[in-house]
Amino acid sequence: MNDDAPSATGIESGESKSSEEVLSLVYGELRKLAAAKMACEAPGHTLQPTALVHEAWLRLTGGGDKQWNNRKHFFGAAAEAMRRILVEHARRKKAERRGGKLQRVDLSEVEAITVEQPEVFLALDEALEKLASRDPKPAELAKMRYFTGLTTEEAARTLGVSVITAKRLWAYARAFLYQEMQAQLGS
Repeated sequence: MNDDAPSATGIESGESKSSEEVLSLVYGELRKLAAAKMACEAPGHTLQPTALVHEAWLRLTGGGDKQWNNRKHFFGAAAEAMRRILVEHARRKKAERRGGKLQRVDLSEVEAITVEQPEVFLALDEALEKLASRDPKPAELAKMRYFTGLTTEEAARTLGVSVITAKRLWAYARAFLYQEMQAQLGS
């Protein structure tokens, strides 16, 4: 989402928008982000980008009008909603497998983690929760990177920090998550 996008200007200037207005402004961008996350999934995957965006939107609005204070508030909520949906999906997939073997996964690239690897995805969720309890800012940045597909620069703008700070937070978050996931997955 760039700074001059219609969705950013209204929200950043403090204009009061109904959930329908916000959705119409950001739907295309949310759809692109969800599609990018789902592109590496196996053909015939049961969760589609449109369904992910719609489910996240339903959770964000909760059946009523919500007011978004700013870009950070909106994308933070969207990232959290998408994360929870993907975690629930991974848990259902894992339950279906009944005792599948854990596998070692290289976490050098974020996009390598998919819902088709529910053990890894659940380990990521648990590690994110642990990071958030210790240091919320890197956890928030990691959620924005993993679940909304924002670049480091976009996440920096959204969080209101410098790009250098965002890069440091990102390096810390990745190292923390990698170490936690290795411990959880027994690698």
